[in-house]
Amino acid sequence: MGKITVETCEIEGLKIITPTVFGDARGYFMETYHYEDFKAAGIDQVFVQDNQSASKKGVLRGLHFQINFPQDKLVRVVSGEVYDVAVDLREGSQTFGKWHGVLLSAENKKQFFIPKGFAHGFLVLSDYAEFTYKCSDFYHPNDEGGLFYQDPEIGVEWPIPEGMELIISEKDTKWGSFSSYCKDRNLRPE
Repeated sequence: MGKITVETCEIEGLKIITPTVFGDARGYFMETYHYEDFKAAGIDQVFVQDNQSASKKGVLRGLHFQINFPQDKLVRVVSGEVYDVAVDLREGSQTFGKWHGVLLSAENKKQFFIPKGFAHGFLVLSDYAEFTYKCSDFYHPNDEGGLFYQDPEIGVEWPIPEGMELIISEKDTKWGSFSSYCKDRNLRPE
């Protein structure tokens, strides 16, 4: 029991996981995480912290990362629907500065594995969404980093429906550009 299907993305390291769902007239059952199944799929991380957030339609969180204590993340939606995005910040990566997005919902039950070295964010598309994520390191409040969600250099194509008003924290409106990120670390954008 507990088998999963894993899709790779065009950005190495990112993985979309779909669990096997066992359903009947009563409802359904699924394993959302089984270490041996994930290890067999190439996701051999120890997760030390679980987080959950609730947000209303139009909330955009991100693009976040930890600077000195990077985290692997396994994210999913337990209620509602979000568009989840990861941006490759791994120095020397063939896809440095590229992004990938995936629709996560309570209905499709997909999970998104984001390894260390990525910025992460999401946009809530449903009226309400609950979002959970497992992390391989603890949250360090003085170690936060971020990129501006609308940086044209990265070019994330957020699926913002006509008339949707974005709700963004003040902190998330002030993150710097990808160019600034590279300059601060003496990196060259590809």
